[in-house]
Amino acid sequence: MADQDEKMGSGSSAKPSLKVLLCSPRGFCAGVVRAIDSVEQALKIYGPPVYVRHEIVHNRYVVESLRAKGAIFVEELAEVPEGTKAPVIFSAHGVPKSVPDEAAGRNLFALDATCPLVTKVHREAEIHYKRGREIVLIGHAGHPEVIGTMGQLPAGAVSLIETLDDADRFAPRDAASLAYVTQTTLSVQDTAAIVERLRQRFPAIVGPHKEDICYATTNRQEAVQRVAPIVDAMIVVGAPNSSNSQRLREVAERAGCAHAALVQRAADIDWGAFGNIARLGITAGASAPEILVEEIIDAFAARYDVSVETVSAAEEGVFFPLPRALRENQAAE
Repeated sequence: MADQDEKMGSGSSAKPSLKVLLCSPRGFCAGVVRAIDSVEQALKIYGPPVYVRHEIVHNRYVVESLRAKGAIFVEELAEVPEGTKAPVIFSAHGVPKSVPDEAAGRNLFALDATCPLVTKVHREAEIHYKRGREIVLIGHAGHPEVIGTMGQLPAGAVSLIETLDDADRFAPRDAASLAYVTQTTLSVQDTAAIVERLRQRFPAIVGPHKEDICYATTNRQEAVQRVAPIVDAMIVVGAPNSSNSQRLREVAERAGCAHAALVQRAADIDWGAFGNIARLGITAGASAPEILVEEIIDAFAARYDVSVETVSAAEEGVFFPLPRALRENQAAE
């Protein structure tokens, strides 16, 4: 379960000792890698600018790095200039059907970097709808993934449930013809409780053949559950608008960690909040690059005599190919 300790820091006796338990897996998932690679490959093939609708992934460091290379981030396609031949990339979170329709109507060169596991949820919702079922989406209002999933179908076809209270209040048109799908980046524990409540109330409800919460979310939460009870504090490297990163912080708190903080960069660390710690857990959300984890370890190594041990919950070997247009151009090089 654990790798051999790796010594870091100067080893000076003036520094207090700190054992860092590094969660594995952490950081980039296959969908995030595919999305970032889509932007970088488009820049390489077509040159700047490349327009990206919404942050390609929810991480400021990643977005700023791509912006420096020539990516232009917009929230709506209306911000993309008329007549441009530049690629327009849809983010990993997915988009409502109205967005590719608008792109086609304007003859924009659109590339879809939606995570394939989000696309899976879209397809499930469409199948349920075609079979005449009312659809419940378990997720967080306002999140781009939720907006995209609900936007696959006509208004009113999907009802959003965020909490157990929502599940208790939900009144379907026909309890015998009901299905649910979920956002891919939810708390496994919270979602299981909501699904159980829905099944108690509506025994005929149909769920996905394979869990909608993605492998990366599940694996990262499992690693945090192993580490959180045995450390004095936990740092989750990630952005405030990253759903999976926020869930990791919540999982750490529930698992018994006295102090769990979501941190974007080493400069954001509130050193006073960590106090006299001897063991620190570190993980990273699925859109946080490893360089930020290293930056934060280095910041602690400047103040503590740090040793690092990796705690592994799962091995990941998932790979998603780039969108077809980028693969074909890649092969032609």
